[in-house]
Amino acid sequence: MASWRSIGAALVAASAFVATIAAAEPGSPPRLYTNQAFVEESTAAPTLAIEDPMAVLAFVLGQLPDRVKVYPTENYYYFSFIHNHVRYAGNIRLDAVDRDNGKVNFAYYPDLAEWKDEDPITYRLLDATHGVTVEKLEPLVYRVTYGRRGVVFELNDLRDVKPPAATLAADETYIGPVFDESAMRFFLVFNRKLKIFHYVLDETIAIADQLVPLPDSDRIVVGKRTGFAYYRDHKIDRKILIGVFEGNSRVNNYFDGPFDQLPDNFIEGETLRDAILAVDPKLAGKIDRFGISPGGQDRYLIAPYRHYRSDDDLLAFHTCATNKRIPAARYYECFVFDDDTGLLADTRNPPKNKVRGHPKKTAGKRP
Repeated sequence: MASWRSIGAALVAASAFVATIAAAEPGSPPRLYTNQAFVEESTAAPTLAIEDPMAVLAFVLGQLPDRVKVYPTENYYYFSFIHNHVRYAGNIRLDAVDRDNGKVNFAYYPDLAEWKDEDPITYRLLDATHGVTVEKLEPLVYRVTYGRRGVVFELNDLRDVKPPAATLAADETYIGPVFDESAMRFFLVFNRKLKIFHYVLDETIAIADQLVPLPDSDRIVVGKRTGFAYYRDHKIDRKILIGVFEGNSRVNNYFDGPFDQLPDNFIEGETLRDAILAVDPKLAGKIDRFGISPGGQDRYLIAPYRHYRSDDDLLAFHTCATNKRIPAARYYECFVFDDDTGLLADTRNPPKNKVRGHPKKTAGKRP
């Protein structure tokens, strides 16, 4: 079996391919990608006024079909293109906070890579004052228009997605469904007694990955496509996300973990804010119901999983979960990892209040 380090590196490389706009139909054969197309796109002469965000917006809308589907639950529509021999990435975001006020977030930047410094991001919060209109057609469906070009954005309607009752522990509250840009779906849950969050794999649908057990513990399985690592819970028939490959996190690609795809459209009332304040009461009056600070620059980070480099990094979860010195009441703390202090059950330290990093991909009102 190849090491997860090499698999993760391959995933980073694979994410650099530029996908075509047309969606694959169910049951259709796989789409073919060729080096010829990659070379010809990489060597083409520049034709876009890349420094002008309105020109780039017109280009992006012009390349999209009349109607598109936005899968990620924080409502980012991601895109990429090659300009002047450099790959750019970006997003159009219909933020739950302000889309009904006629606003849309637009960002793009030279794509991240581990071998170079980060480039500046171009970001605009656009509305009618910029000649951009955002029209609500129906719940979770919006039309964005600039000039003569309009595109309908259908947000991912997961209002009816609920975890089976047997999937939740007695002390857990369901926050909402998460659809990650990796195409993986999760249930975001909060343990009221232990004051911790988990991303539980949604297996009510066919999962978009192939899970392979680690040689040293079949309790831990890792996705061949995503590099996401899960622990097969001893107490409940479910899989808890415990690891995201560090290389993917560093370059902020589609496999960097679900921290940036919270269930914004489906959070009921104060459910999320109440959970965050249970963890850190000092944030009272400092965050809204989405966990966002005043001014929108920061958002509470929910990332209880580990950014791992090797199998040994993941085996620590199994060691903790099977350690008879860990009280049974603290079992689920074995699946919360803090990059500074390690496993919560081993350190007895509460999760730290952290805000989001990765300003590139989640560019907009917050980093």
